[in-house]
Amino acid sequence: MSLRRLAATVRPLAVLVLLPIVLVAGSASVRADFLGHGGMVRALAVSPDGTRVLTASFDYTARVWDFVDQKQLTVLDAHEGPVNAVAFLPDGARALTGGNDAQVILWDVKTGKPIRRFTGHKNRVMTVAASPDGTIAASGGWDKTVRLWNIATGKQIRVIRHPSPVNTVVFDPDGKRLLTAGNDGTIYIWGVATGRPLGKMTGHELAVTDLAVSPDGGRLLSAGIDKTVRLWDLATRKEIRKLTRHEKQVYAVAFSPDGKTAISGGRDGYLIHWDLDRGTPIRVIHAHDKIIWAVAFTPDGRFALTASSDESVRVWHLASGDRIGIPEEGASEPKPWLASNEPGARMYRKCARCHSLSADGVKRSGPNFAGLFGRRVGTVPGYNYSKSLRDADFVWNEKTLYALFHEGPDVLLPGTKMPVQRIPNDKDLAALIDYLREITALPTK
Repeated sequence: MSLRRLAATVRPLAVLVLLPIVLVAGSASVRADFLGHGGMVRALAVSPDGTRVLTASFDYTARVWDFVDQKQLTVLDAHEGPVNAVAFLPDGARALTGGNDAQVILWDVKTGKPIRRFTGHKNRVMTVAASPDGTIAASGGWDKTVRLWNIATGKQIRVIRHPSPVNTVVFDPDGKRLLTAGNDGTIYIWGVATGRPLGKMTGHELAVTDLAVSPDGGRLLSAGIDKTVRLWDLATRKEIRKLTRHEKQVYAVAFSPDGKTAISGGRDGYLIHWDLDRGTPIRVIHAHDKIIWAVAFTPDGRFALTASSDESVRVWHLASGDRIGIPEEGASEPKPWLASNEPGARMYRKCARCHSLSADGVKRSGPNFAGLFGRRVGTVPGYNYSKSLRDADFVWNEKTLYALFHEGPDVLLPGTKMPVQRIPNDKDLAALIDYLREITALPTK
């Protein structure tokens, strides 16, 4: 085995701890997730439009995925060591990665080709971030430096000396301040234009592993080795509250898009969704049997993603706690759409990944389609519907299916588990609806 492949197989062990509140098990039958990495997944990012996911792994690669299909689109393979950090630029067309080879790379996301490399770090790069206007990249490493780069030219703008190895950097929403933290447990604030210190915040007893700034720029979340998540007021630089339900080190935090809630994950394998006003968990999910290294919200706030030492990324519907995945199609079920020449059959293949045609068919992440037309929404026995579907009062027919795919499930049924899948072309949508009517009326036994 090569040293590169050997390194990709070395993963720390996770310790499972039962938390003293109601838990949601992550052991559903769905087993697809985002699979393909050959090592622990250390970082993830969701594109600004929510359609793609970027992951970083100890297998020396970063990968781009389609969010809805959970299908790999591109492999970004140019680092000479494990990849620790990823970030989309605001345009969604480019991305940054940082790795153990001390390099930061700017990528063309569509082609998977490096645009340029930023070199200067003397030790592993643990964190990368892009300024809100997409002109400056920030990177932090275990060489005790934070470096700012001109994205357009690749030139280093300045070096900020840090008192300890750096684990995390983040810009505030106006791009004027940079927040950093590392192994000394202190959070530092720097002026982006000058590189000068503007203040600091103390409270963590051990290393700080991750930072997130609220969408309005007023608050900061920090995660620590001391098993805590802390919420800070950035104007006063005072701690607002300490969140203490994790039983092991916390490695990742993220604000919801509206700034009212947050998620965290860590060594115990649990994803916690927090009410920030109360400082209490909304839901606790046993997301992985191994370490969670990174978490992220989708832009609509409906889903959370977790990246783990188990080499997978998983998606969670926060309102229900359910895991959203696309399983392999059951070998025992007929698949007439694969042999059909009808225009709607090709589009139906996406539906087939999440929905069985039979009431007693293979269990999938969506409800079965048996007797779909004329069926009241949210009424398949035994399926765990989101509240939006349980409360809805209409039947599935040509009109409502048109609205579902034309407006989007997030518009027709806010809070639904169904990822956003719009079909803007009326001809294509009509063909799919025609085929749905035909195939869901076929005998299923």
